[in-house]
Amino acid sequence: MRALQAPITPQHPRAGGRRRSAADETIWLFDLDNTLHDSSRAIFTAINHSMTAAVMQSLNLDLDAATQLRTRYWRQYGATVIGMVRHHGVDAETFLNLSHGFEIAPLVHSEHGLAAKLRRLPGRKILLTNAPRKYAREVLKTLGILHQFDGMWSINHMRLQGRIKPKPSPSLMKQVLARLGASAARVVLVEDTLKNLKTARQVGMRTVHVFHPGTPFSGKHRGRDSYVGLRVNSVGDLLLGRRPVRGS
Repeated sequence: MRALQAPITPQHPRAGGRRRSAADETIWLFDLDNTLHDSSRAIFTAINHSMTAAVMQSLNLDLDAATQLRTRYWRQYGATVIGMVRHHGVDAETFLNLSHGFEIAPLVHSEHGLAAKLRRLPGRKILLTNAPRKYAREVLKTLGILHQFDGMWSINHMRLQGRIKPKPSPSLMKQVLARLGASAARVVLVEDTLKNLKTARQVGMRTVHVFHPGTPFSGKHRGRDSYVGLRVNSVGDLLLGRRPVRGS
């Protein structure tokens, strides 16, 4: 699986064997954590512990100071690594590897039959995640769906003018569209984080909110914002085609 550098081409056939053209192929941008798998069950705790340990090691801080700094940078920038690079000159790749240096596979949990359901979804599938590349690949491999994705944007690839720009950056979303070489109306972001969906909708993408009550990024209400084209409780609800995704 590669980081996308060029427009994608059609691959999935229509019913009856006729291929969709590049002009009408749906492109699905999938978030990873709490979208394709249940990261609140075990992985978020492991990430928090590992991230704090990485801050401690990188800056020679004690546990309390590292926890406060990690939390502050995450809230301020949306990713701790940005604050570490911007304010302390830490190498991003080194920190990302250090902060996710735990055994991933035993902690991955997903809905039953995810791989089979995903195969039924027509269109191209791209991963768009603020997680590191190595971690994301390992999660997809554990889920048995790595081969179903045609490309990946991880936080390792999210650089604009030399700075890390993860979701929900509007500039990132525009860059994604440019690299895909596709009209925004063909692209659907499937995501658990509302602010990321809002930005995607602002640049013209369609949106699906995977709603998990009580998780850190879900939003506390059950209503549907104008920028949410469809709300589902699991990826399977979308993949089984029970409801259409509202367009522009």
